[in-house]
Amino acid sequence: MMLGKGRTYWLACALACAFVAPAQAQVAPGIDALIEQAETIKTSQPARFYEVLDRLEKRVEEATPEQRLKLRLLRAHGFLMKGKSEPAIRELRQIQQETQDPEMLFWTGSLLVNTYALTRKFEQGLTTLNDILPLATKVEKKDVRHRGLLVAGLLYNQVGEYTLGEQYAQQVLSDAPDGRNRCAAGNLVAEAALGLKKSPSEEAIFSTIKTCEEQKEPILGGLTRTYLARKWVEDGKVDQAIELLERYLPAVTATGYPLVISEYHAMLASMYLKLGDMRTAKSHANEAVERGAGMTSLPLVVAYKTLYEIAERQGDPAGALVRYRQYADADKAYLNDVKTRQLAYQIVRQQILQKTQQISMLDQENQVLQLQRKVDQQAAQNTRLIVILLVLLIASIGYWAFKIKRVQLSLKKMAETDALTGICNRHHFTLRAERALAECARNGEQAALIMFDLDHFKNINDRFGHGTGDWALKEVAEASKGFCRRIDVLGRLGGEEFAILMYGCDLRAAARVAEDCRVRLAQIETRETGHVFAITGSFGVTSSQHSGYSLARLLSHADKQLYRAKHNGRNRVCVYDSEQDNVRASNVLELPQRDRAEHLGS
Repeated sequence: MMLGKGRTYWLACALACAFVAPAQAQVAPGIDALIEQAETIKTSQPARFYEVLDRLEKRVEEATPEQRLKLRLLRAHGFLMKGKSEPAIRELRQIQQETQDPEMLFWTGSLLVNTYALTRKFEQGLTTLNDILPLATKVEKKDVRHRGLLVAGLLYNQVGEYTLGEQYAQQVLSDAPDGRNRCAAGNLVAEAALGLKKSPSEEAIFSTIKTCEEQKEPILGGLTRTYLARKWVEDGKVDQAIELLERYLPAVTATGYPLVISEYHAMLASMYLKLGDMRTAKSHANEAVERGAGMTSLPLVVAYKTLYEIAERQGDPAGALVRYRQYADADKAYLNDVKTRQLAYQIVRQQILQKTQQISMLDQENQVLQLQRKVDQQAAQNTRLIVILLVLLIASIGYWAFKIKRVQLSLKKMAETDALTGICNRHHFTLRAERALAECARNGEQAALIMFDLDHFKNINDRFGHGTGDWALKEVAEASKGFCRRIDVLGRLGGEEFAILMYGCDLRAAARVAEDCRVRLAQIETRETGHVFAITGSFGVTSSQHSGYSLARLLSHADKQLYRAKHNGRNRVCVYDSEQDNVRASNVLELPQRDRAEHLGS
């Protein structure tokens, strides 16, 4: 037994209850009361609900952000009640895009699932349900969590997965739900039992009916009575089932809800025919057809079948033929509807399985071949499934290729980068510097090398700890980056020793850069470490004009000047001078303004 789209609509509306937003610091007088009133009556008094919603819309400027959010949910519910699914979907999607709150995402997602079920977009509904169910554990408000789980139970019943539908409904019942949720959950459990060809508990059904009556939910209560009547018919208690439905038929008719009314009349028609009362059976069957006109539902199938059997028994072959055609058309439409829902579940289920698979390429290829063989045996409806599976396979291959490339790049970066400072390590600095020097030699360009070493760095580690020392090294590397162009190479040679190879740069320009860097290091603020200490460096500078294009020779000459700077008192720059074979050292190099501007421009 599968529900028609009309029943889906009512259960969707019945489950669309209030979302309780966090307490507000400022409350617009009267708006909360109107919101609470609208939430209370929205399934039981539709006309009154729209009046209250209109009053809220006129006062939207007075509302707090939380109240406006509640109003938007009520507005979406109003669209659903009027059958305007597209505006409802747009409103709910917009809310999802504007919030990161798990409860709100869970709740709006639940309403979207309901709406998709209403509009027969079962694939979207199942996909959305799969996205929101993991959020259930993060939802603190029990009522909101229960509504979402009931939505899951409703949709799974709709697609014929009654075991899952019963599981989610029972999960709600075991968590002390409020009256309305208990009514809806009991209804879903009874429906799932009939779908699984199990005999539902009469005690449980009576309890559900009583709860629905207490909550003033006549339609859910009416639906639950149909499950009890079906059980009694299966148990041979036809008279008792007829008495139950006849007694509550006026109350169900008063709701004005056509599907439930049609179901009552269709069931009564079938039962009266069993008892041989064809006149009463025909009357109820005609009423079921009139109430269910335009719907794809089981009651319409039962009603036409009853009318066909009555015409056949009355010896009216022409009438029987007409009724049989109507019955066959209704039955075909209903079965197609059932198959559509089941296929939607299978498609979404395959999509989810494909997304979660972590298997090798050979296994994926074998799986596709197996699926292909199965699809070849199926009807044309499964063609779409094959396309989806192939697309997912290609996406999976691309994804893993991308992941492998990312890992390769990450490993390459780890091999080239100093783990502490993020700049080149000694090995990578050597490779890049040698390539740059070779290119400079080919192009007739000059190159310069700056080496510097932090002064008294061991004292920093000994006095303040290695954590502070590591912080100092990272700050020095970050400060040094500001003096390097994209074509220059900056690296940590080891410990507290750094080097910069400057492409196309002469000795004078390199000395200016070294001096600027020395001044910048001395300006590093250390208070954030909780300690106050000075960071200074001793610099040695040479160029290809004096030391040639051999990296080893450049490093050797720059290293000698570095240690000369150390020997002369630290915190200074020493420049290699091959002609005089001595070293010029100073704390501050006096550079003409024009030369400094040329350096910054380079």
